[in-house]
Amino acid sequence: MDIKDRIVVITGAAGGIGRALAVACADAGARAVVCADRDGDGAAATADQVSAAGARGVGRAVNVAREDELRALIDDTEDQVGPIDLFCSNAGISIAGGPEVDNEGWQRIWDINVMAHVFAARHLAPRMIARGGGYFLNTASAAGLLSQVGSAPYAVTKHAAVGLAEWLALTYGDDGIKVSVLCPQAVRTNMTKGKEDHVASVDGMMEPEPVALACLEAIRQETFLVLPHKEVLQYMRNKTDNYDRWIGGMRKLNRRFNPKAD
Repeated sequence: MDIKDRIVVITGAAGGIGRALAVACADAGARAVVCADRDGDGAAATADQVSAAGARGVGRAVNVAREDELRALIDDTEDQVGPIDLFCSNAGISIAGGPEVDNEGWQRIWDINVMAHVFAARHLAPRMIARGGGYFLNTASAAGLLSQVGSAPYAVTKHAAVGLAEWLALTYGDDGIKVSVLCPQAVRTNMTKGKEDHVASVDGMMEPEPVALACLEAIRQETFLVLPHKEVLQYMRNKTDNYDRWIGGMRKLNRRFNPKAD
């Protein structure tokens, strides 16, 4: 898909990858970029940057964990801006810990990291199919392909996000729906602030801007898996080549970065 003259919606757009995606889409010639985030002021600031780059920028305060708010975002965009060509389901959170994390924490991260993608597909995919196609870019994580030392909720929800993206691609591909899933390691955002020495940064912490450009290139090429950190592909191969050996290597990382787990 060529971004030029397209209508794009991006969640989690107040900063980080979302803001970089919004500006990159504007720079690539998008007609309009709707910037949604629970932080309405931040979304509006990103929309201003989009407008300064030459596209129509629209800021919206949206809690993606609420289906009614995501549905309203889609309805209002299609009514007031135009048919959505590309929906970037980018919002996400992280919670440290394992099974001991309370039910409220598990539910919150599940709603944001997984159900937000489900809600977007539920209310937008039928519209896209009816008009011949569209594109979903879902932000997951390398943790969704590998795992996440120190955070079971993050690892589990990001695996689910990858699984959903796969399902959308194989089920709706014949209907003209294209899907890409973003799976980076550490990216410099509010989520990773102060975690420059965290396990996800072992191969370096990327800035959001090159990650956004990697996404746009994947969309142009209609490539499913977006891996800004090229090392992740080899880690995936190591995992499938010898799962037990891979688990052993991850245990070493766990001892190094999560010593209290011993």
